[in-house]
Amino acid sequence: MPKYGKRYRAAFEVASQAGTVKDLAAAVKLVKETARAKFDETIVISSHLGVDPRHSDQLVRGTVVLPHGTGKSLRVLVMAKGEKQKEALAAGADYAGAEEYVKKIQDGWLDIDAIVATPDMMGEVGKLGSVLGPRGLMPNPKSGTVTFDVAKAVNELKAGKIEFRVDKGANVHAPVGKASFEEGKLLENARAFLRELMRSKPAASKGHYLRSLTISSTMGPGITLDPAAVTADLGH
Repeated sequence: MPKYGKRYRAAFEVASQAGTVKDLAAAVKLVKETARAKFDETIVISSHLGVDPRHSDQLVRGTVVLPHGTGKSLRVLVMAKGEKQKEALAAGADYAGAEEYVKKIQDGWLDIDAIVATPDMMGEVGKLGSVLGPRGLMPNPKSGTVTFDVAKAVNELKAGKIEFRVDKGANVHAPVGKASFEEGKLLENARAFLRELMRSKPAASKGHYLRSLTISSTMGPGITLDPAAVTADLGH
């Protein structure tokens, strides 16, 4: 049996006493109370969906710009040529370049959190699929990271745009802020993500879509939410 520290045991006791929470605002308050690590923990919403990811028509994927950001400063690389490099840097990109960054990444450099690429660069970027794909860094038109409007893409990423995608177990996990955020800001971020998750329901999905829902901090216990009550509150 694993041994847990005093802080975790105290936080787990709080979560256990709460049981299944029907109100998202109450869950946000609880998750802040149970975030007791010595660093600023990330708050994550985890869900299990009523979809079969083995079927392409039941894949769930989307993006959302959180109203108050993620609390993390993203390092953004824009892979583009000429004037688009200047546009990217002016918009706040940390790095901008073309083939030289393909070579740099091939040599092992990955000091970045997100990559935006213009469509004319995807032939070169495609060579990095085996490196970028497993790390979730591969630019994709559906997430808005393959575009000629590099300034917009950079601004959205810097403002707190997140991408979510269902995994093989039909689960979706998404960060919605930090434990240091005010309750109101965390709540608005959580609602923004959940509304987009509900909007992303595939037409082929039958029965209950949101099967289970929890919110937790990096080192804290999960606060169990009532999916039906939460979706009703969101207007779905």
